[in-house]
Amino acid sequence: MLHLALVISYFTVLAGLSMFGLHRLHLVVLCWRHRQKIAAVRDVRPMTEDELPVVTIQLPLFNEATVTPRLIEAVAKMDYPADKLEIQVLDDSTDETQAIARACVEGLRERGIDAVYIHRVDRTGYKAGALDNGLKTAKGALVAIFDADFIPQPDFLRSIVAHFGDPKVAVVQTRWGHLNRDHSLLTQVQALMLDGHHLVENRARYGAGFLFNFSGTGGMWRVAAIADAGGWEHDTLTEDLDLSYRAQLKGWKFVYREDVVSPSELPEFVSAVRAQQYRWAKGTVQTARKLLGRVLSADLTFSQRAEAFFHMTPHFAYPLLVSLSVLLLPALVLMPATNAFMMLIVDLPLCVATTGSLAAFYMLAESAQGRPRRGALARLPMLIALGTGLAPHLTRAVWDGMNGMAGEFVRTPKQGVNADRYRAKTSLPLLETGLAVISFGSFVASIQTGHWFATPFAALFTIGYGYVALLVAHEQANRRRDQSLSSLPPSKASEPPAALSPADDVIAAE
Repeated sequence: MLHLALVISYFTVLAGLSMFGLHRLHLVVLCWRHRQKIAAVRDVRPMTEDELPVVTIQLPLFNEATVTPRLIEAVAKMDYPADKLEIQVLDDSTDETQAIARACVEGLRERGIDAVYIHRVDRTGYKAGALDNGLKTAKGALVAIFDADFIPQPDFLRSIVAHFGDPKVAVVQTRWGHLNRDHSLLTQVQALMLDGHHLVENRARYGAGFLFNFSGTGGMWRVAAIADAGGWEHDTLTEDLDLSYRAQLKGWKFVYREDVVSPSELPEFVSAVRAQQYRWAKGTVQTARKLLGRVLSADLTFSQRAEAFFHMTPHFAYPLLVSLSVLLLPALVLMPATNAFMMLIVDLPLCVATTGSLAAFYMLAESAQGRPRRGALARLPMLIALGTGLAPHLTRAVWDGMNGMAGEFVRTPKQGVNADRYRAKTSLPLLETGLAVISFGSFVASIQTGHWFATPFAALFTIGYGYVALLVAHEQANRRRDQSLSSLPPSKASEPPAALSPADDVIAAE
């Protein structure tokens, strides 16, 4: 009976992961099928100077002292008529960012730039609340939005504003670039993950006429569409996804421009990556709870509804991945590879579900931006490992999203010129460590039982859980050291720290 329950559980988990894997392959196929429409979006007639609408650029900030001047100065260089451009700095900060942002705005005003500084003492609604508050006084019929770690390019507005000549267009979303892509292995893998979202998911959904979302930054909205959809709401942590679906259900159209790139900064600490991914995962699940029923019953095609389902539920793959990590060891022990048939039904599905779709998906993401496909293949093992290592934390996010709406909007720490200024807090990586031990057991068992297909994946699971646990523990040790130094008298605190061990050097380099 126990053996039967294990087999059913194991293959149920594999079926769920395979479903998400097949969906990734479907997106790759859609990109190829609709490549002409995807490319044709660039051919839009530029607006004349007289046709250009008034645009407001909104810059939502919260304790972003290290990157605020860079952002505001970049926006000030925007190539757009001065009499048709307004800059709103929407600052909810509680630290010296207030003084920095205010001084930057005053400097812009002295240069004749229409800029306003709006500070809220009450952070009700967090980012969504700040954006909504700014709309009350915004002059523009269109609003472009940039997070603090972005550096918008001077031609951003002129590159996309002509799309709003179509009165049904609500949003133009642009692609994110990565300023620090090559900083470390962690940032390289993050860049590949985000490239997959922008260069496969967004392109496929736009090309096929499916619903997709404004990504929260690096895009522009029509103010009338925001109002028609019900405005910014803050009962989920992904207010951008929420508003995007509500607007499209009202009949508004979204445009995706892969060729317009908005450079941004990737988190360089694993604690920051976990905080960012947690917010995205929890918020997406909350949005699914809020809107998926409405979407599935809306006047949409079956394909649009099916794609919306996958769009809102991808993070459920993380609980499945954790379950697979736990089930793999008993499956290898109780279902030995005594013949080729057993290897095919136990090992091959794991191989296909884990790697086949991922390879095609990220190879397309690399080739779409002119990068060699082999770069995706080279980073694929570490991408699987990192995704596995994040799975326990994101499983909790899925659980929290299923059991509660809203929650605190925890900002992603930005580095800017000071790499240690804002670092997210983390708990002890006990679960990751335990899963690393279990996965190592699976690695050994796969060799002893002859499940050769499972061996590399058990190894990747071990590396992934161990890698994330090690990085978290290392950051916590650094934080404790910094706190102890800050409590020392100035003469002691100014002494240089002890030299790092060779192991520390390796971790720091990553």
